Amino acid sequence: MRKQHHLLLAGLFAASLSLRPHIVAVGPLLPSIQHGLHVSHSVAGLLPTFVVLCMGLFAPAGVALAHRVGARTSVAVALAVIGVFGVARALVPSAAAVIALTIPVGIGVAVAGTLMPREVKEAWPERPAFATGVYTTGISLGAAVSAALAVPLAEILFGWRGALVALSGFTALLIVPWLLFTRSQQPHERPEGDAPPFPWRSGVGWRLVAIFTLTSIAYYGITAWLPSLYVDRGWSHASAGALITVVSAVTLPVSLAIAWAGDDHGSRRLYLTSGAVLLLLTGIGVVELPGAGWLWATLIGVWVGVTFPSLMTMPLDAGAGSREVAALASMMMGVGYAISSLSPFVFGAVRDATGSFTAVLWLVVGTAGLLAIASLGAPERGVRSRRRADACSVGATGGTS
Repeated sequence: MRKQHHLLLAGLFAASLSLRPHIVAVGPLLPSIQHGLHVSHSVAGLLPTFVVLCMGLFAPAGVALAHRVGARTSVAVALAVIGVFGVARALVPSAAAVIALTIPVGIGVAVAGTLMPREVKEAWPERPAFATGVYTTGISLGAAVSAALAVPLAEILFGWRGALVALSGFTALLIVPWLLFTRSQQPHERPEGDAPPFPWRSGVGWRLVAIFTLTSIAYYGITAWLPSLYVDRGWSHASAGALITVVSAVTLPVSLAIAWAGDDHGSRRLYLTSGAVLLLLTGIGVVELPGAGWLWATLIGVWVGVTFPSLMTMPLDAGAGSREVAALASMMMGVGYAISSLSPFVFGAVRDATGSFTAVLWLVVGTAGLLAIASLGAPERGVRSRRRADACSVGATGGTS
């Protein structure tokens, strides 16, 4: 059984590589996409925004599909949808068609991403931070590699369309390792009743939504506009764009460290609150000492690396079983992504209205302050407390299993 769980974790890592390229890689290609489709900045910006919005609106679809056909089939279908419609999006001629085909890409990302916490809960209930950290590291790796390769691929594959075809084709190929690594999983047996609904009356659920939403607002706002901020300050486009590469590169080792230590040292509340305070101080630093851009990008990467695995582990801490975890994760990501998808647009509108990024930076600082406060309410029912409860239960029953 342990070997089966390790294989599942390897499959989750492989599948997770597909969850960010269609958001992150589009950023470096936006100038070329805008020129090629003859559209404005705002229309071109709809490509990453629509993916994130669909990740919110269609998060419940992942739970419903898995309830009907099982997680293994659902993730495979999601990867196929991302790959096929990603290729189609890159090949259609008109801007309207490109934007329309972005919607199924976002749906596929929503389905695959929503199911991962549920699978971790079933296979790794004793080490949720470790298992979550493994697949979130895959997400970060996919983001870093796609951001770094987007422009070089465009240069050798006849433009932005070729780059998106290559990335989409890679996503489709990820179906193979996912199905291979999960081939020993138990066949799906459809449970009685309907898929679990959003826990709208759950106070814990709304705390998760608040933390996730504020984190996503800050993350998508920063990744969308940090390079432009430094271009405004006189940096070259290449140097400013490399700041996002630094953020992604730093995120990887920090995520792995949290995955290794997160179950036995500290708490999710401590990590999330400390990360929010770090973001708060970093935002102030960008305002007051803008010349230290590489340092600020490094610290933002530390924040993401500490925060993201802890954030995705929260439903596992709060949910009593895989069904409840699925409902909490779906609500957290559904509401959170739907709201935060607007942050790049709002931050850009503030930049247009004020003529500089100073007000945008203070919005990030304010968001970080609210995030620090919200993180104090993160679920504290961690793995170690459950282990002690399990030990007490075993002792009370004479150690039988």
